[in-house]
Amino acid sequence: MGKTTLAKVVYNDESVVKHFQLRMWVCVPENFNVTRLVKDILKSAGGRVDKNSSNEDTLQTSLRELLKDKRFLLVLDDVWNENRNKWTELRDLLNGGSHGSVIVVTTRSHRVSSVLDPVYTHSVEGLSKEESLSLFVKCAFKEGEDKLYPNLLPIADEIVKKCKGVPLALKSLGGLLYSKVDESEWELVRGNEIWELEENEGGILPALQLSYNQMPIHLKRCFAYCVNFPKDYDFSNILLIEQWVAHGLIIQMSPNKKQELEDIGELYIKELMSICFFQLDLQENLFGMYSFKMHDLVHDLVLSIGHEEWSEIDSDNKDMASTVRHLSISSSSQQVSKFSNKLTNVRSIMYRNEPHVSSVEACISRFKSLRLLTIPYSDFENLPSSIGTQKHLRYLGLSLNQSIKKLPNSICKLHNLQTLLLDGCRDLERLPKDMRNMINLRFLTISTKDTCLFVNGVCCFNSLQILWVVECPRLECLLPQMDRCLTNLRMLVFVECESLTSLPPIIKHLKALESLYICDCEEIDLTGGGGDAQDLNLRLQILYITNLPKLEILPEWLLGSANTLKHLHIEQCENLKALPEWLPTLKSLQTLEIIECNELSSLPEGIRHMKTLRKLVIIPEL
Repeated sequence: MGKTTLAKVVYNDESVVKHFQLRMWVCVPENFNVTRLVKDILKSAGGRVDKNSSNEDTLQTSLRELLKDKRFLLVLDDVWNENRNKWTELRDLLNGGSHGSVIVVTTRSHRVSSVLDPVYTHSVEGLSKEESLSLFVKCAFKEGEDKLYPNLLPIADEIVKKCKGVPLALKSLGGLLYSKVDESEWELVRGNEIWELEENEGGILPALQLSYNQMPIHLKRCFAYCVNFPKDYDFSNILLIEQWVAHGLIIQMSPNKKQELEDIGELYIKELMSICFFQLDLQENLFGMYSFKMHDLVHDLVLSIGHEEWSEIDSDNKDMASTVRHLSISSSSQQVSKFSNKLTNVRSIMYRNEPHVSSVEACISRFKSLRLLTIPYSDFENLPSSIGTQKHLRYLGLSLNQSIKKLPNSICKLHNLQTLLLDGCRDLERLPKDMRNMINLRFLTISTKDTCLFVNGVCCFNSLQILWVVECPRLECLLPQMDRCLTNLRMLVFVECESLTSLPPIIKHLKALESLYICDCEEIDLTGGGGDAQDLNLRLQILYITNLPKLEILPEWLLGSANTLKHLHIEQCENLKALPEWLPTLKSLQTLEIIECNELSSLPEGIRHMKTLRKLVIIPEL
């Protein structure tokens, strides 16, 4: 009905932001305990909760100190728990704020509303019949095309009635029928027996179940995999796609036309967005990455579909089904050991909290068929060497492990590994020496204190599609003494590599490179490393550069992409004095963005003749 959407509009309203000293938003799990909810509130307020601070008294003290004498706004989204004692306990903890603090609760349950005893209740009504039909038609037809198919409109009217004014249902079924003009397909939706099922408060919307039932099998499998993620989770397109790849869920659509698996995964996401199973978040698309969420009702649907294959190990576990293939862990190694003999089919493990090394070692030793393992925010300095026994592992996420200093060389035995995430591992001293043996890597992110990467060569990295080099402050050289490798690299990212002085010479051999991002690399000189423009036949589509003080003019090697470059973003380049006169020869350029480059006083004369240019953004420094 739009409860969360309405709450977000209020939460982000400018006057609300100014009025409250502290704002917090927490999506509430159905079976929560107060200690866990207090942790989530602290995290939402920007505080880091140490894994050793699980003591209830410590957490409550931290919360009281956080709220003391502050006027705060707390939104508790999608609440289901009806235990009055728990809510009373939580409310007592929240009494420390100053006068005028507000708690907003969204819920689908009238029972919850009565238990909470609110000062004010606002019931969100569904859309009117006219609004519902208008929204459905907008989603089901291209603009104006509904008039070409008058035979479909009476069917649309009946489908709309069944949706009972729920916007999500209308958009989902409208997207399902988009571009379909066969009357029988519309009648199949209208007359489906699923409409006859009784809908209980909090039950699965028939319209969503119907949309799921109509999915092709490959899309059903990818959607069902999302049971691994908690409610209100921020999905990333690249990470989700690589997880689908790791589990073999992406298939070639046409045997005659080879597509990269990542491109097929993007199509899957767009299909799920078209029926509102995914909803795009209004955040910047950077490094090819954008975020999206799953509506709470859709999350209920995926839980109903995949609940037998997913479970969470936490302190409340009593039992677990032997059918579980995907585990989320937020508890100790003892809990892992408790269920390990029963769980023989586990394929993925995701740690939700900061794990103890004993828990990680227990998982590595007990589950030998893992395809995916993610271990964020740990505090151990060395990854267990037993990781090399995970022969089937395809995805290893070690992002944001700020204490880790060394990776065992045994990690290089993971010949099937496709994704390795080391971004945010700021204390990592160096990469393992035998990394060239990891021949199936497709996505690699690196943070390290090392000065030179891949000294021993990466001649077998020809499966690599995406390479991120981020937070490497001492990095001086990359890919030394190499000529032809990384032949399939499509995205290259450099962020906060303050000592890097030039792009690697190998760039002129990266014929498949489509996107190049260079940010906060203060010493880099882009005019070197690429060779003569005449020698290059690059296929860059995106060049994104920001905060490069050494940049005074765009490099001529960019001419090698004259026929392919579509998007050029230049930001905070304080010494950029002119754009080259050859800029208008970029025949495919659609977007040119120049932000806070105050030494730049004019544009090339020929820019007015660029017929493909659709968007020109110029923003001076404030």
